[in-house]
Amino acid sequence: MNNFLPTSQKDLKDRGWKQLDIIIITGDAYIEHPSFGPVIIARSLEAEGYKVGVISQPDWQGDADFKKLGRPRLFFGISSGNMDSMINHYTALRKIRSEDAYSPGGKSGLRPNRAAVVYTQKVRSIYKETPVILGGVEASMRRLPHYDYWSDKLRNSIIFDSRADIVVYGMGERTINT
Repeated sequence: MNNFLPTSQKDLKDRGWKQLDIIIITGDAYIEHPSFGPVIIARSLEAEGYKVGVISQPDWQGDADFKKLGRPRLFFGISSGNMDSMINHYTALRKIRSEDAYSPGGKSGLRPNRAAVVYTQKVRSIYKETPVILGGVEASMRRLPHYDYWSDKLRNSIIFDSRADIVVYGMGERTINT
């Protein structure tokens, strides 16, 4: 196991890799700690012998961050991060939070509302044929049609809104390696 997972083309080149097998996209900063689910998933896949890279907090308003590691050989794994992105952005009174505990320096605004859907749709627009597996808290809580407090209406399952191929619910490190 290497010290850090690849996050740039330079990292790929340093390892002598031309293409990753799997790219994990997360709404959180890339932090090697057991409380960060996307990194646990990435490390468990790496332990199985896959070449895994991470794109953390991509700029969803452009394509560059989503293209920086290229197209993965197998799939993209996407998570909004440790918290639901709407809870991360707003208080229960719908006031905008001034800090994001999962971003460098606590800076807010580095992920979009409904990040899991936005990231998946962005990947779909760039890499149409590459499978997308969606997971994490946001995907798990929205896997079924549900009442959305923020828009005060019923919303479809996240698999329909995002156009992901698979939604993983619960402890993804067990599911993803089977």
